[in-house]
Amino acid sequence: MSQSLIQDQPRMSGKRQRLTKPELLAPAGSLEKLKFAVHYGADAVYIGGQKYGLRSNADNFSFEEMREGVQFAAKYGAKVFVATNIYAHQEDLDGVEEYLKQLEDAGIAAIIAADPAIVETAQRVAPKLEVHLSTQQSTMNWQAVQFWKEEGLPRVVLARETTMEEIREMKSRVDIELEVFIHGAMCSSVSGRCVLSNHFTDRDSNRGGCCQSCRWKYDLHADEQSVMEPGQNPFTMSSKDLCMIQHIPDLIEAGVDSFKIEGRMKSIHYVASVVNVYRQAIDAYMADPEGYQLRPEWVEDIGKAANRPLNTGFFYAVPGAEEHIYEAEEKPAPYDFAAIVTDYDETTGIATVQQRSPFRPGMQVEFFGPGGRQFVQQLGEITDAAGNPLEAARHPLQKVLVKTDHPVSPLDLMRKRLS
Repeated sequence: MSQSLIQDQPRMSGKRQRLTKPELLAPAGSLEKLKFAVHYGADAVYIGGQKYGLRSNADNFSFEEMREGVQFAAKYGAKVFVATNIYAHQEDLDGVEEYLKQLEDAGIAAIIAADPAIVETAQRVAPKLEVHLSTQQSTMNWQAVQFWKEEGLPRVVLARETTMEEIREMKSRVDIELEVFIHGAMCSSVSGRCVLSNHFTDRDSNRGGCCQSCRWKYDLHADEQSVMEPGQNPFTMSSKDLCMIQHIPDLIEAGVDSFKIEGRMKSIHYVASVVNVYRQAIDAYMADPEGYQLRPEWVEDIGKAANRPLNTGFFYAVPGAEEHIYEAEEKPAPYDFAAIVTDYDETTGIATVQQRSPFRPGMQVEFFGPGGRQFVQQLGEITDAAGNPLEAARHPLQKVLVKTDHPVSPLDLMRKRLS
């Protein structure tokens, strides 16, 4: 990979590396997503192993995949964290010591843990692993932050319900790294402490089995009789998604050390789009705080990735009823992920792309890559790898040749406009 893509390294200060600018921490539900998150600007990624995490339905990592991910991330100066954030029953702790040792051996930089038993075990048997306190602990006051610092933890992931004012107070009172969710799905319960999933499906939210029952559609009954008006739509309890792209200066000035994006179950297109935008915004502010301005294209690009309606969560006020989604969502994403660039011929201007959803000649598409590189064009003739013209690229992972209006690079993405 190009040397220019390598991120700035943190500098040493004291006994451990301190961050010279906020870390951009991205989700990676698979090895492929990890590589795209890092390529598009993440300083660190968080993944799930095959035990002890809260996303049992994600494409969780084997130890071999972890090693490959760690090696790839290291080329960019990035780190890999592993979520081990279940609340463990006694039976869950069988084998935890060996598992944590294997994470350490694979080169994982830190685990994200909630259960004190896992925290203590990691400190005892895998001392090279940093332990970051999970948001599942619902930490919302500086005294709790101080407690975990005294327990030897270098970082606390705050509850999503924490306000900007509370973050400022924590930083003024406790010398510790604070990690904060700045983009992605919010939970209708308090930082994921939910038992609806357990009640409805016997899938434990706090052991990795959440069925997202808050996003189901519900009818209202009394004495087995529906009390909803004829034609009235079933409702959900779904909260709007968090988006802080318009408030980067506030987050940095409050002292947030790590900007965390939610979404290990999200697509490559989502991860690349969102990471790309926040990378640009953070770098622009750090380069020139006084002259920093929000760019309209950043907000527009956030909207091109599939998401629910957006808000600022609990940072500035307690969300009210208007911050929940009770009926059909307001808008679909206007773009869909179409292809990944795998090669580009500078002499012919022909890109080889790998199909991820159908596209055809005449369709308006947008190519984009790290650092804000992007352009829109109308597709001309497309061919298969042998040069045979195609009416449409219909087959998953099919290699397709496309002439582009401007140069592109491997791992650039192509998205198609839906309307």
